[in-house]
Amino acid sequence: MNFKYKTKPYQHQEDALGYSFDKRNYAYFMEMGCGKSKVLLDNMAWLRLQNKIDSAIIVAPKGVYRNWELTEIPKHFLDEIEYEVFTWRANATKSQKDNLVRATKDKSKFRILLINVEGFATPKVKRYTEAFIKDSNFLLAVDESTTIKNHQAKRTKALISLGKQASYKRILTGSPVTRSPMDLFSQCLFMSQDLLGFDSYWSFQGRYAVTRRQKMGAHSFNQVIGYRNLDELAQRLKTFSFRVTKEKVLKDVPPKIYTTRQVNLSTEQLQHYQSMKKNALTVVNDELVSATEVMTQLIKLQQLLCGFIVTNDGKTIEVKNNRITCMLDAIEEMSGKVIIWARFRHDIISITNALRKKYGHASTVNYFGDTSEKDRQDAILGIENDPKVRFFVANPQTGGRGLTLIQATNVIYYSNDFDLEKRIQSEDRNHRSGQKNQVVYVDLIAKGTIDEYIVKVLQNKIVLAGKALNEEAKKWLQVSPKKDD
Repeated sequence: MNFKYKTKPYQHQEDALGYSFDKRNYAYFMEMGCGKSKVLLDNMAWLRLQNKIDSAIIVAPKGVYRNWELTEIPKHFLDEIEYEVFTWRANATKSQKDNLVRATKDKSKFRILLINVEGFATPKVKRYTEAFIKDSNFLLAVDESTTIKNHQAKRTKALISLGKQASYKRILTGSPVTRSPMDLFSQCLFMSQDLLGFDSYWSFQGRYAVTRRQKMGAHSFNQVIGYRNLDELAQRLKTFSFRVTKEKVLKDVPPKIYTTRQVNLSTEQLQHYQSMKKNALTVVNDELVSATEVMTQLIKLQQLLCGFIVTNDGKTIEVKNNRITCMLDAIEEMSGKVIIWARFRHDIISITNALRKKYGHASTVNYFGDTSEKDRQDAILGIENDPKVRFFVANPQTGGRGLTLIQATNVIYYSNDFDLEKRIQSEDRNHRSGQKNQVVYVDLIAKGTIDEYIVKVLQNKIVLAGKALNEEAKKWLQVSPKKDD
């Protein structure tokens, strides 16, 4: 192919485009920081120059899709192509609504529509996209395609349906397997059932999973107890995907360093933890706390480890703990800026207050559900550009995607959850192209508790992902914490 790039590609980006430029369906399984967004935009430009498409729809998670409008498209898409970007907004102003309506009628320029993937669970987005694609040859791309790994989800079904009308389809993700090899089914089905040879999830599961019939009351179901034929699956993936990892191509990015610190439980914590673990209930300050389901119990146990608990009537009670002290001790050994990831809203507020008390109000910014759009932008600019801002406290659900935070060289995981994708995404906010220093990752671990169990679950998921992609399992965090004295 002959193509004039707007921004010079790395060799792996040029290779990815060379493999995919004229394919109807293709997957960019390129790790975070390897530039898959640029490859897609170059592919779109080539298809437009060949008059094969007149528009494109890029679907991405809520925290990411506007990054295409503000950064990726202006930076990489060819200026010689007349184009206009339209961004879907659920709560659009009148002028924004008018602009979206115009996008369905005015096709004088190449149209790029950006939509958050969550919107595809709603009829409103379905109606709008149908109007947008009418009488069009379009490319449909799903960025962070693991957001459609649930084959039963409304948004997955809606995108598969929309994809049947697309001239070209692309999926982008650095980690296509985050729970199990079964994650691959709907991502690939979105492109074409011919790629893996299955149009039924259960047939796919029957080929690549080992199941056992289980009974629960009057109901029975197949429980996955293992996997098989993963070498075959990996070979199938190679026929329609380009896989690259940071370790292979970004030689200028230093390797990650993992360590842990042991958090000792207070007497009060240990008492409540053992009671909740054994009986699924405990009493805190004369308030009853119970957990009737396994996942609820796991969340309650983790809340206890973090120093609080939510009672049956919704009241949040503080529990004496050493976790913030352990975090502050770890920071004493660090130089430079620090990202702190925490699962719970309560923790983000407590961590922010503790850091501001010790290091001053200007030292700390946060980024989570409560943070306004303006404050989010100020937080990003602060941690990247303001020497007074040293700490970025965030929830991986909100801040784990789409941000570049390479000024931070230290990361603390105050608490984890079972979602491998959130862990991988959040780790890569500052470990990416442009990072010149080693990044140190510190996990706070209470020995013999759910902290250790979560890490082991994540490790097992990494091993499975490696097998499905025919890769060596990544060397990752081992639970051998440094004791917190």
